[in-house]
Amino acid sequence: MKIGILKEEKNPPDKRVPLSPHQCKYILDNFENVQIIVKSSDIRCFSDEKYKEMGVLVKNDISDCDVLLGVKEVPKSSLIPNKMYFYFSHTIKKQEYNRDLLQKMIELNIQMVDYEALKGSDNKRILGFGRYAGIVGAYNGFLTYGLKFGKYNLKAAHKCESRKEVDLELENIKLSNEKIILTGKGRVANGALEILNSANIKEVSKEDFISKIFTEAVFCRLDTMDYNVRKDGSPSDKYDFYNHPEKYKSSFMKYAKRTDVFIAGHFFGVGSPYLFTREDAKSDDFNIKVVADISCDIDGPVASTIRPSTIEKPIYGYNPITESEDDFTKNGVVAVMAVDNLPCELPKDASEDFGYEFIKEILPSLLSKDSNSIIEKATICANGDLTSEFEYLRDYVEGN
Repeated sequence: MKIGILKEEKNPPDKRVPLSPHQCKYILDNFENVQIIVKSSDIRCFSDEKYKEMGVLVKNDISDCDVLLGVKEVPKSSLIPNKMYFYFSHTIKKQEYNRDLLQKMIELNIQMVDYEALKGSDNKRILGFGRYAGIVGAYNGFLTYGLKFGKYNLKAAHKCESRKEVDLELENIKLSNEKIILTGKGRVANGALEILNSANIKEVSKEDFISKIFTEAVFCRLDTMDYNVRKDGSPSDKYDFYNHPEKYKSSFMKYAKRTDVFIAGHFFGVGSPYLFTREDAKSDDFNIKVVADISCDIDGPVASTIRPSTIEKPIYGYNPITESEDDFTKNGVVAVMAVDNLPCELPKDASEDFGYEFIKEILPSLLSKDSNSIIEKATICANGDLTSEFEYLRDYVEGN
């Protein structure tokens, strides 16, 4: 099998890669009958020379490869007919802006495997950049807090050479008795947890977080059922919540009144109650001063997230009274960090983390008969049509 590493062509440029130079060498050394060709690129976090040093062939034409690996969407004009592609296509939720991309892939008889759809026997996603979204998001939350109150300065994550430098920067944090909430139990929240632990922030229980006064900075981690309760007052149950979210309301305000920094790393399901609304943010009980919204659902469950921010300008202010943007350093204005491509700030580390999981979980299936059907179930289109797994996209593809 001949595997090609695509050049990322989507704007703004993405420096991440599906496989690092060392990972390519590992594959070449440990898997028989596999070739890897890397398309030349001047934007990658790893230079062409780094790949060449590992004995990997680098050239401009990779059209003779069987399988093509990328990260972001491939421009329609660059698609090669009759190939197998792996990348994040952003089509499985019927995203309007990529309808024509899926139409083109079907037209060109491309087998499209979406990383987002690769799932294990437990139906959980196998691949993603969520861990590094959490790591950078939590770090940026501390960066934002320091800037809002002039307490300290941290180097921007995207200016750090690696995760190691990020951890060193955390030593510059100066906190007193701040209270921090982290939502989520998945890969994103686990990444954020790594930063909280690296910063030596003490974890406390929900009960203590609400009722006690501390002389040091502390954090509390919340799961879905910690801030959603039945409207009728009957016992709450997560399976009932997942099936009937309309029967629930948010109880997040009991935490918001005690919280200085909120790190949002949760998954928000359609139909679920918002954690806090714009009206909630107007309340005298609302105490949150900084929101690091890693989930970044615009005009959604976190009312202060009214737009995504950028790596270059990661912070904006949300004025709860006017419900509009304002100077984030002002009193009463919530400082919001809502960068929607956080892993791009540490592209080398994020790429290596992703590549490791690809080699461990997906490559064996790719090189064999896919006996566990992981790849088959993640294939959106093949043989000039949608696959049965993604038949629900029929109206989307046909423009209905």
